[in-house]
Amino acid sequence: MEKKPKIKEKLYLTGSLVFAVFTAVLGFFQYGYCIGVINAPQKIIEAHYADVLKIVPEDSGNATGGTNAPPSDLGKHPTITMLWSMSVAMFAVGGMISSFAVGWIGDKMGRVRALQLLNILAISGNVLLGVASKTPISHILIIIGRLITGLYCGIMSGIVPLYVGEIAPTPLRGALGTFHQLACVIGILISQILGLRFLLGNNSMWPLLLSLSGFAALLQLLLLFFCPESPRYLYIKVGQLEEAKKSLLWLRGNYDPTKDLEEMEREKEEASKEKPVSILQLIASTTYRQPFLVAIMVHLAQQFSGINAIFYYSTDIFTESGIKEPVYATIGVGAINTLFTVVALFLIEKAGRRILFLGGMFGMFVCTIVMTVGLTLQNNYPWMSYVSMVAIFIFVSVFELGPGPIPWFIVAELFSQGPRPSAVALAGFANWFSNFMVGMCFQYVARFTGPYVFLIFSAFLAGFGFFIYVKVPETKGKSFEEIAEEFRRRKKGPGGAATELEHLGGNPQA
Repeated sequence: MEKKPKIKEKLYLTGSLVFAVFTAVLGFFQYGYCIGVINAPQKIIEAHYADVLKIVPEDSGNATGGTNAPPSDLGKHPTITMLWSMSVAMFAVGGMISSFAVGWIGDKMGRVRALQLLNILAISGNVLLGVASKTPISHILIIIGRLITGLYCGIMSGIVPLYVGEIAPTPLRGALGTFHQLACVIGILISQILGLRFLLGNNSMWPLLLSLSGFAALLQLLLLFFCPESPRYLYIKVGQLEEAKKSLLWLRGNYDPTKDLEEMEREKEEASKEKPVSILQLIASTTYRQPFLVAIMVHLAQQFSGINAIFYYSTDIFTESGIKEPVYATIGVGAINTLFTVVALFLIEKAGRRILFLGGMFGMFVCTIVMTVGLTLQNNYPWMSYVSMVAIFIFVSVFELGPGPIPWFIVAELFSQGPRPSAVALAGFANWFSNFMVGMCFQYVARFTGPYVFLIFSAFLAGFGFFIYVKVPETKGKSFEEIAEEFRRRKKGPGGAATELEHLGGNPQA
């Protein structure tokens, strides 16, 4: 009879907690969907732009009807190229702009109310995408719609990890944090599948394809009415002890919340000793310099690893391999992406963040070398294309085991309640900005470097991998207070290499 309460106290995994996490990460499902959805209907939307702007000759104008594929050279027209680039890039621009508002909105409104308000933005943006094809300014509405959905995703991508990190029990914080990335890759995969020409990726259905994530926004808006506010926010930020206790009991069932409340009380006392930390203060502060540097670098490492470039370039590699429908191979990459994110759910709390991140970076480094060899030799040895293809699958697999999910939740683990929203905002901006840079520059860099383009990512992976080995602490199973204490001890340490590694998580027992 005594064993069940002990197991329950240890894990706190309840249906209510799963419901709250599922509801929150619906935002990342929208994020993934918006990333992946724009690729499949590219030629069709370019043809529609050309038709609206009277660029397409009458004998090839089938952008608004019929089932034939649109002309393949439309994207070479400078006006169409500019409009398409803006249609893609405005999503990242919106994310960069709004990421700075994460701390202010999250603190002023609370996590749940902020997400509810944000979904109004998401729904509005998707409505514009859905009706755009019926207007003479469809290109403008699509660009604005992508900008608005980007504004939603920029703030959401900061608030959701905050909320999930604050409601998750310490032993489950990493596993539940991985659900962000799982929701994202599922969104990408579903957008790839629905983008097939015989489903929604055709001349008549592409507006519905672009706007479909609006239904996920509506679902999240409704489900959030049944989710509790973060107990940490209620107690530490607002000072509502009884409401925080109710939130804990709702999330974790009938258990004794004393230990969690005591931890929050200690964190609140620490926060009361600190002045409110703005973004500028966080950047200038020597107290937070080490965790701030770690937070920025793990997000830069994620994007400059080349993962988005891989998705961009994979179609060309699959085409070179003789696959008639490379879109199906790309969907295969999306499926593996999803599968290994599920694997990460079970590994993240057993292996720890640090070892999975390092292992993923090393595996990706090896894959970029193999891809470079394959791309260089495939003209002389056609079978080398398959070597590149296998390297892509392995690259995506190891990415999802560590570098994919970990940056989204480790930032919230590194900071106490005071500086946490500002840190999440800045890390989110770094992620969006590097995402934008890779997306905008990769085509030009690839054209200049040819088959050696992935050597650039090899250099990035080596540099970031060394930084993670030296500077990133292990946060598995540690409270926010314990992690902060590690950084404080490191700052006060005598400076020897052994002391530094110990404080930064070199101990495998951490």
